[in-house]
Amino acid sequence: MTTAALPLFPPAPPVAAPAAIARPRWERPALAGLLFATAVLLLWDLGASGYANSFYSAAVQAGSESWKAFFFGSSDAGNSITVDKPPAALWPMMLSVRMFGLGAWQILVPQALMGVGTTAVLYAAVRRSFGPAAGLISGAVLALTPVAALMFRFNNPDALLTLLMTVTVYCVLRALDGARTRWLVWAGVAVGFAFLTKTLQAFVILPPLALLYAVCAPTRLRRRLGQLLLSGLAMVVAGGWWVAVVELWPADSRPYIGGSQNNSFLELTLGYNGLGRINGNETGSVGGGGRGGAGGGGWGETGIDRMFSANIGGQISWLLPAALVMLVAGLVVTWRARRTTDSLEGTARAAFLAWGGSLLVTGLVFSYMQGIFHEYYTVALAPFVAALVGMGVAVLWEERGSAAAACALSGTLGLTAVWSYVLLGRATGYLPWLRWTVLVAGVLAAAGLPFAVRAGRRWVPFAAGLGIAAALAGPFAYCLTTVTTGHTGSIVTAGPAVAGGRGGPGGMGMRFAPGGEAPRGFPGAGAAGNPGAGAPPQGALRGAPTGPGAPAGQGRQDGRGLERVGGPGGGGMGGLLGGTKVSAGATAALRADAGRYTWAAAAVGSQNAASYQLASGRPVMAIGGFNGSDPSPTLARFQEYVRAGKIHWFLGQSGGSAGTGAGQGGETPAAARAGGPGGGTSSAIETWVKAHFTATTIGGATFYDLTAPATATP
Repeated sequence: MTTAALPLFPPAPPVAAPAAIARPRWERPALAGLLFATAVLLLWDLGASGYANSFYSAAVQAGSESWKAFFFGSSDAGNSITVDKPPAALWPMMLSVRMFGLGAWQILVPQALMGVGTTAVLYAAVRRSFGPAAGLISGAVLALTPVAALMFRFNNPDALLTLLMTVTVYCVLRALDGARTRWLVWAGVAVGFAFLTKTLQAFVILPPLALLYAVCAPTRLRRRLGQLLLSGLAMVVAGGWWVAVVELWPADSRPYIGGSQNNSFLELTLGYNGLGRINGNETGSVGGGGRGGAGGGGWGETGIDRMFSANIGGQISWLLPAALVMLVAGLVVTWRARRTTDSLEGTARAAFLAWGGSLLVTGLVFSYMQGIFHEYYTVALAPFVAALVGMGVAVLWEERGSAAAACALSGTLGLTAVWSYVLLGRATGYLPWLRWTVLVAGVLAAAGLPFAVRAGRRWVPFAAGLGIAAALAGPFAYCLTTVTTGHTGSIVTAGPAVAGGRGGPGGMGMRFAPGGEAPRGFPGAGAAGNPGAGAPPQGALRGAPTGPGAPAGQGRQDGRGLERVGGPGGGGMGGLLGGTKVSAGATAALRADAGRYTWAAAAVGSQNAASYQLASGRPVMAIGGFNGSDPSPTLARFQEYVRAGKIHWFLGQSGGSAGTGAGQGGETPAAARAGGPGGGTSSAIETWVKAHFTATTIGGATFYDLTAPATATP
């Protein structure tokens, strides 16, 4: 059964269940091709990003060595502090490294497989009510969304979160088909594990989905409410068991909860990682967003157009206008359906409401949240956009004989072509021929589609094919740019650099080491025999594009010598957002007699500590957590560790004499130097170390031997 049964403004007679849709012979090969192509895209040159976000890679390495670190999501195997998220997203990567050893592929392949899994689940969800063609379109749109191509190749929690949110919508739609309690319970389980992935963001889609089920499930109201309560209980159990263990575990025998100021996961959830992201009140953070749509501080302006802005538009919004149009069109076509989902029209309308409601609520939260917001968060929107496009195209295509449906398809195609033209124009100098090609092809397809429908079947495939190519050419180009370039650090973006946008970490304080060889194909590298020629501006990537159209924040970190340059702290935000190059001498010093210590070293800030930990394979304590602003450990506790001989080195500021504030790594992050909650603790520890221990420069980094005090220590 296909959507051909949907006339324009139809009555709503009872029909068979959606699962009765017949499988054409081409469906399985087409699905296999889609999943294979998605896998190739996500696995292509995957190792180019190295350890990607070393903050999470260090935690993965720790969890592969210590089951306690595995459970808590600790940054190091000594279990001093956790990452500032619950650990579910780390568990697949930790298991992979436990089985296959530490390396870029071992860390990132699970993320890529989550991308393939998300595509498969989305296909299954859309196909049930709208047929295989709609499912294939949705899967292709998801795979070719630039931010999805980025985050399913990166080790942030957003990959697993996106998969689980897609699974949640799928389970709700299955539950609506016959009011099946089992599927609604599974939806609750998925949300619970999504909470253990990225805390309160998992709950953003709950209001539209719960309301949809409460209104539209084909059973009596009392049973609907009971099913929702049971699903909520499943969610609490799936997401709450870990929280209960952590909160009940004696605080002095578990790692400090990173990102919190009171060593409480509940505080982290409701504050820094929860409501603080909405209202901007994030204790221990390094900045917040704009308020009331005004200036956006460090995270961009808030407002209804945020998803279309210069730095975000190219990540997610290529087909966002089309998705919104398709949502309206789908609801118009199905508006006469009965309230419940015991008809084809009712099931189709429920699908539009589920995906559309999730898109609108999540998009509005992203648009107006005043706290920390990164471009890559928008990957959560990708499945919703893709589903609406696939479903809408299928419904309108079956109704293409109607003037209204044909005009809606044509207008949407033209709108998409024009918006792609705008987005491509923001990356000055980036494939200028493609911008005009997309515009011309899209406008021609949009104008010709109504005539092709009336002219006969011979012209329809040509017009449709031209339109699809025009709609997907822009995001496809961005995806190719993304997957052929390495991404490292805490803030990453897909595609090329754009006017008014914000580059990723490769452009924030990374360059090739003097004498190092630039990767092949990077313009601006010095000529042979003169590797220093054409040095980029301070804070840029030596050998990488620095002019218009250059890839945003991407530098290959593949063993050919990347190091930080720039202002205080060596680049982006005082060295807070990216790691540092660790010399062979520093690595050897950390490994020497490391078995005698719980921590080979301690450093302020998680990214600094992570770089040394990953290079040496030995635990390195991250003082103050990610921002260097968490009050962990206290000065008294740190002194106890030193007296007990548990820490070998303290990694101070690098290059030259101690305290100069210059150099490539080991620097105190700006958040810690600023004082703030917890920041004073990091500063006090560093001051105490400098007062009682002698600085030694090893491989360009400043080391303090905590086993050999220069003066008497308390």
